Amino acid sequence: MSRSDDPDEDLGPPHPRETSVLFGHAAAEQGLLDAYRTGRMSHAWLIGGPPGIGKATLAYRFARFILAHPDPGSPAVAAATSLALDSGHPVARQVSGQAHPDLLMLERIENERGVLQKFITVEQINRTVSFFGSTAGAGGWRLCVVDSADELALASSNKLLKILEEPPARSMLILVSHAPGRLLPTIRSRCRRLDLRAPGVDDIAAACAAVTGIPTDDSRLCDAADAADGSVARALALLGGPALALRQRVLAQLAALPATDAKALHALGDALSGPDDGAFTIFVEVVRDWLSARLDTEPREPRRLARVAEVWEKVNRAARQVEEYNLDRKPLVFAVFGLLAETARP
Repeated sequence: MSRSDDPDEDLGPPHPRETSVLFGHAAAEQGLLDAYRTGRMSHAWLIGGPPGIGKATLAYRFARFILAHPDPGSPAVAAATSLALDSGHPVARQVSGQAHPDLLMLERIENERGVLQKFITVEQINRTVSFFGSTAGAGGWRLCVVDSADELALASSNKLLKILEEPPARSMLILVSHAPGRLLPTIRSRCRRLDLRAPGVDDIAAACAAVTGIPTDDSRLCDAADAADGSVARALALLGGPALALRQRVLAQLAALPATDAKALHALGDALSGPDDGAFTIFVEVVRDWLSARLDTEPREPRRLARVAEVWEKVNRAARQVEEYNLDRKPLVFAVFGLLAETARP
C-alpha cells in the first residue's frame, strides 16, 4: 500500500479510518473477533496503550467489520480469521470518506478560526444522543469511535458517561485512550478493557513499508523502526525528513557525556531553531528516553535516583516554557546538556 510514487515523499501516516492493514496486534484482533462471533459483546470497549501503536486503527478495523457483517451468526463471520475488510468494500469506502450513516467519529476538530481545538467538546458529544436514538440501516449496529478519550473535556466526559450508563440496543462505543488510568473511573468501569502493547521492530518496519512502499530491508526504514519505541507514527515521522539524522546527532552528544562539545551543541541548537517544531520534539524525546534509561540502569541509590528525577522535571519544565513562549532553542540545548553532564558523572 504505497501512498506515493516517490517513497521519499508523503510519508505521513494515513488516518486510522483509511488504514486497511494492522501489524503486531493479532491476538487483540482475534479477541475482538471471538467476542463478536460468540455474542460476548460489550456495549463499550476501551482500547488502551501508548500513542502511535495502532489503537485507533484497530478500533476502525473492528467498526468496519461489524458494519459489513451486522449478523454475528452469519457464515461470513463464522469463516473470518481476522477483522480485515477489503479496501474496495462499500463499507470501507464509506468509512474512509466519513460517509457511513451508522458510524459516528468523535475527535478534535477545528474551530471557526481554523484552529484545532484542545478538547472534544460537549456539543460534539451531544451528537451521540440523536445518533444512537435513530434506527441503524438494515437493522444493523450504530457505532461511535472516540479518538481519543484523553481529549474529552470534563463536561464532555460526564455527558458521555450518561450514554454509557443507558446504552441503546445494538449500539457500541469504542474509546481509544493513550492513558486509560487518567479517565474517569466511572467511564473505565463501564467499558471492557483491551490493552495493546507496542509492536516489535519487525512489525513496525512492516507497517511502515505498507504505508510508504519502501522495502523492509531498506536501511532507513530499519533504523527508523528501531528508533521508534514501538510507534508506527513515530517511525514514519523519522522517515519523513532529516529527523533520523538529527536523532543520531543528539545520541552522539549523549554518548559522549559527561564531556560536552560546545561547537557541536551550537550546531545542534541551530538545527532546532528553524520553523520545524518536529525537530525540537525529537530532541526532547531523545533526551527523555536517555533519562528514562538512567532510571533503569543507575545504581539503586536514593540520592542518584533523586538527582535523575530532578533533572527529568527540569528538562520537561524548560521544554514546556520554550514551546509555550516560543523561546530560542539554543540556550535550552546548552542548559539541558549541562544538567545531563552532571547526571552522567560518577
